[in-house]
Parts: sequence; C-alpha cells; structure tokens
Amino acid sequence: MPAIPVARPAHAAIGALLALALPCLTPAAAAQAVEYRSPAGVEYRSLPDTGAVARAERALAAEPGNPARYIAVAVAQSGLRQFREAIATLTRGLAVAPDDPMLLRWRGHRHLSVREFDRAMADLTRGYGLDSLNYGILYHLGVLRFARGDFNAAADAFRRAQPLAPEAGELKGSTDWLWMSLSRAGREAEAAAMLARRPDSLPIANAYAQRLRLYRGEIGPDAVITPADTDDVTLATLGYGIGNWYLVRGDSARARAWFERSVRSGGWAAFGFIVSEAELRRMP
Repeated sequence: MPAIPVARPAHAAIGALLALALPCLTPAAAAQAVEYRSPAGVEYRSLPDTGAVARAERALAAEPGNPARYIAVAVAQSGLRQFREAIATLTRGLAVAPDDPMLLRWRGHRHLSVREFDRAMADLTRGYGLDSLNYGILYHLGVLRFARGDFNAAADAFRRAQPLAPEAGELKGSTDWLWMSLSRAGREAEAAAMLARRPDSLPIANAYAQRLRLYRGEIGPDAVITPADTDDVTLATLGYGIGNWYLVRGDSARARAWFERSVRSGGWAAFGFIVSEAELRRMP
C-alpha cells in the first residue's frame, strides 16, 4: 500500500477524532515512522516490512564486514520508503568501509530522499572523489544540483553520467535530465541537438521515455499521463516533467499547476516530487 500523506490536525476537535480512530490501526500501520515532514506540515511515512529487510539483515549478520550486505539492507529498506533507517544502515557500513564509494552513493541518494541536501552533497562529492566514473554518483549529483537550481552544473553531471548508464531505463533517465538541465540553463540549441542524436535509442517504456516523447514533439502534454499511470511515484514524475516543459516554454502559470499536481500525487519519494517542491519555493 502506498505511503499516505497525513496532514497534521489544525484544531483540537479534529485531533480528538483522530485519537479515537487510532485504535483501529493495525500494529504495523501504527509503527510506520515519519520519514519526511513537508514545509506545510504534511507527514509522509514508511511502509511496514513484509520480510525483505529481515532477510537482508540476516545475510548481513553472517557477513558484517561486507559493504555489499549493508547496501542490500538499505535497498530493502528503501523499497519500503524507510529512508532514515537506510541512512542509519549505510552509516554502519561506512564505519566498516569508510572509503567505499557505493556506500556514499547510496547514503547520498537517501539523504536526497529526505531532503537533507547538504548531507547528500557531502556524500556524493566525496564519493565522486573516490570514483569519478560511478554512474549512480554522477546521476544523483545531477538531480541534487538541479533541485538547487544549479542547472549548468547539473548538465555537466548528466553529460558525464549518460554514456555510463548501465541499462536502457537509466539511459532514458540521464537523457531526460540532461535535456531538462540544458534547457533550464538557457542552452536550448545544445538540448535539441542532444535529443536529435537519440542517445537513448534502446527501447524501454518508463516515465522518462514518456517525458522524452513530449520533449521531441511526438506527443502533446495532454497525452503524457495515460489511464494506466496510477502509481504515485509515476504521477509525480510525469507531472513534474510536464510542468518543466511548460516552464521552459515560458508558461509559468501552467508550470505551477503541474508542479502542484505533482506534489498532490503523494509520491513523495520521487525526484519529480522533490524538484516540484523546490520549483514552487523558487516561484514568486
């Protein structure tokens, strides 16, 4: 079940009603931790473990000196949106292997997920110093720079990441973010030329592939989201892409509407949601 954003009650009467309803929650639901609280006070929670985390923890216990085991636990936790727990797991791993770039890559990613941008930047920058050809480090550095509005630096990260993409889905993603970064940096001719080269020619269907069809003029904005797109992360991702497309074209009113729609999706773990929040803070 997707994580449900729970607004903090504004009145004591509402709080009392919620308190009456709490005994109806299952123990697993009641134990879900608050992972992120938005500036508006909306709380986003993790999901309960259905066994994946426990299995990964058992494997880690058998090999406590293996950095890959800490990453496996953190990935399992992240699948349940237990991002703060994943950060703690990766911190344990870094105590064992302080110079492991993959541990830094994943912890930087998870700091980004909970909007701890400075900590994410510290981990990813250090990881890049250890491994400048690490696709995941470059990609997430790009997202972080984009979220901060440093579009030229974001474009540099995605340009470096693009040829290192490990598979078709990641290639779509880095191509998408590179186009957005170049466009927002005012480098529209470079963005168009990059798309024309079709570096993402390997076929795959995902949200980034759909957004790229919009950028290339193959579909219009009303066709980007289809009836099959019901997942909260997908809706946040597609909504942001449409909003950014409008913003690049100078239509800030429609852009704002789509950024707000991305946030309303509830897909708080999506980069599209994170960057939509950042865009709305920057807009007058």
